Amino acid sequence: MFKKTVVAFQKSAILKEGVVTAYKNLLKDPSLKYKAAPKINLSNRQWPSKTIERAPRWLSTDLRDGNQSLPDPMSVEQKKKYFHKLIELGFKEIEVSFPSASQTDFDFTRYAVENAPEDVSIQVLTQSREHLIRRTVESVKGAKRATIHTYLATSDLFRDVVFNMSQEDAIKKAIETTKLIRSLTKDHPDMQETRWSYEFSPECFSDTPVKFAVEICEAVKQVWEPTVDNPIIFNLPATVEVASPNIYADQIEYFSTHISEREKVCISLHPHNDRGCAVAAAELGLLAGGDRIEGCLFGNGERTGNIDLVTAALNMYTHGISPNLDFSDMDSVVAIVEECNKIPVHPRAPYGGSLVVCAFSGSHQDAIKKGFTKQQERWSKNDDKYWAIPYLPIDPKDIGRNYEAIIRVNSQSGKGGAAWIILKSLGLDLPRKLQISFSTVVQHTAESMGRELKSEEICSLFKKKYNLENVSNNTLELIDFDIVRTADKNVRNLTAEVSINGKIEKLTGSGNGPISTFVNAISKRLNTYLNVVNYHEHSLGQGSDTKAVTYIELSNNDNDVLWGIGIDEDVSTAAMNSILAAVNVLIKEGKINLEKAEKVATA
Repeated sequence: MFKKTVVAFQKSAILKEGVVTAYKNLLKDPSLKYKAAPKINLSNRQWPSKTIERAPRWLSTDLRDGNQSLPDPMSVEQKKKYFHKLIELGFKEIEVSFPSASQTDFDFTRYAVENAPEDVSIQVLTQSREHLIRRTVESVKGAKRATIHTYLATSDLFRDVVFNMSQEDAIKKAIETTKLIRSLTKDHPDMQETRWSYEFSPECFSDTPVKFAVEICEAVKQVWEPTVDNPIIFNLPATVEVASPNIYADQIEYFSTHISEREKVCISLHPHNDRGCAVAAAELGLLAGGDRIEGCLFGNGERTGNIDLVTAALNMYTHGISPNLDFSDMDSVVAIVEECNKIPVHPRAPYGGSLVVCAFSGSHQDAIKKGFTKQQERWSKNDDKYWAIPYLPIDPKDIGRNYEAIIRVNSQSGKGGAAWIILKSLGLDLPRKLQISFSTVVQHTAESMGRELKSEEICSLFKKKYNLENVSNNTLELIDFDIVRTADKNVRNLTAEVSINGKIEKLTGSGNGPISTFVNAISKRLNTYLNVVNYHEHSLGQGSDTKAVTYIELSNNDNDVLWGIGIDEDVSTAAMNSILAAVNVLIKEGKINLEKAEKVATA
């Protein structure tokens, strides 16, 4: 089989003319075109031995970076709705716009200023041009808290190609910009009602020589004169993710350990997702000295996206660290994001995706079901307070998802999936052999329908298969019974009233208990051999509403095996009803001939 597959691949790589198409576009040796990842020489690297112990400061840039990435930008009303959702989630820093870009952005910034809680800082972005800076500062006038964010490209590539600017030119420009912003904000006598913060981004930090990144930020810091109480924010973005997360962490640690007056500096991380590693880069960046993370809900952002703040926050949560963001109602977060961005959240997106807490695989379902059983045992004994369920790193209820959605059943699902649905929907904890029996029915049904089965369909299938709650259509029904102990302590006699096709008959039987006596009585009346193969029971409900549930597996002369289920306040009645449930199915399937049995009984 393997050899055939190899040959097929080889043939697919050859055109009719005999030209090999493998590596038609990709280079077989990419080192001829692309540079190796940068390396940072740290003499005493510390971050690999650390773990995240507390949440960072968070900045949502959904309304600015996220919005500018949309093919169809948000309307003002959508921005307002999104803004209030971010506040509801607990964000204390929100980058709302590029106010100098349009009147719409300016007007929305004014709305944000006028409607933000006192502890929420409104952040705005501006280019390093005087008229744009003045317009930007004007947009946040009167805010309780405001952060002016400027940026300047510092990588060799951007400086040389885009701006034709030397390192010295860049430093000079950064100083000029900072001086102007300072004069218009914290030094201006008419602007003292606002707590002004300043953020500077050496754009393309990830591709910038780290020594130069430190040098330009030192120059900016000297001009701004931050304090411990109100530190300057140096945003160190992976504007383009050019290396693996460990390299980014090295760059952050170098900056963190070489910038002066570290206590007056907030290092902000803004990783983009070009390599699909934004979350990992941010997490390692925190270990390396980062204090704040900037990103978007579910990772929206220009080009390949920003870091996914939902994932980053809930990753911490699953290790017992409060992220100080409230994602208790995940579905409402998804709804807002999808409505305003007009981009669907992928069903497999971590935490937020509609399918991330769902299992279709039989082995996964079985492990999850067993995990819940074990956890209930641990928690009832107070043995272990921690959440520990296979395949579920987070309790779905913590993010507003119900347990019924965890396991979904299709033709791939095994015994555990359908059993879970029955347990959560009907409260019936099926024995293993019954799980196996019912899973075959479910799989055949799913295959014939060609789709996933809904919970209510599975429950309906179960009730029909095992004659549950279908008393009116049953051939045999239990009316009453009485069991008497004989002189022999091991033998009991039973007298039972049973309705057979609407006619009440008295049946008698003997055995060592309620089940064996009733099986004996039914076997004699139906002129057939019945044997109990398996018996299980458990309680259903609590307090005065508690009922007994019994599961009985019967076999007959032809080795037909069938399960019956009975539910009643009395466990003996439940057991007899489970026997009749199985017998009624045997009658309906023609495996017991009632007319023939009646002739024998009356002969």
